[in-house]
Amino acid sequence: MDKQYTFSFRIIPSLQELASQDQVLVSAAQAALKRAYAPYSRFQVGASVLLQSGLVIEGNNQENIAFPSGLCAERVALFYAGANHPNDPILKICIAAEGDLMKPGALLSPCGSCRQVMLESEMRQTNPIEVLLIQQSGQVFVLDSVQNLLPFGFAK
Repeated sequence: MDKQYTFSFRIIPSLQELASQDQVLVSAAQAALKRAYAPYSRFQVGASVLLQSGLVIEGNNQENIAFPSGLCAERVALFYAGANHPNDPILKICIAAEGDLMKPGALLSPCGSCRQVMLESEMRQTNPIEVLLIQQSGQVFVLDSVQNLLPFGFAK
């Protein structure tokens, strides 16, 4: 029996076309990526998380010469939010990156480990987490739920 998985997402042509709250998230993710520690890949990633209370949490990738001891921006932001604000639901996560690791036209999306952490963060609360993926071209891919990034993730 063949099954099919499909999902919808929106493409916003430019950052200026985002709602003001989303522009704040983009600015936070872009500011965070400038502080990333990425001397090995030279690929800086920033993430920002909007909590229900309105608080914005930032994270960035932290590399380590003893690979894979580093951590991705998404997990830094989500783990910080979970450790310090466990009862404040996550509404959105925004991810931005810069560097030559990926060609400017290549789709920017989280790695598999980050997708799993994002999915579990979503499953721990009662609402989906909207995902904003800022492409190096300036386009923004918007997904209504992390589930769309990892339909067959580990789950209880």
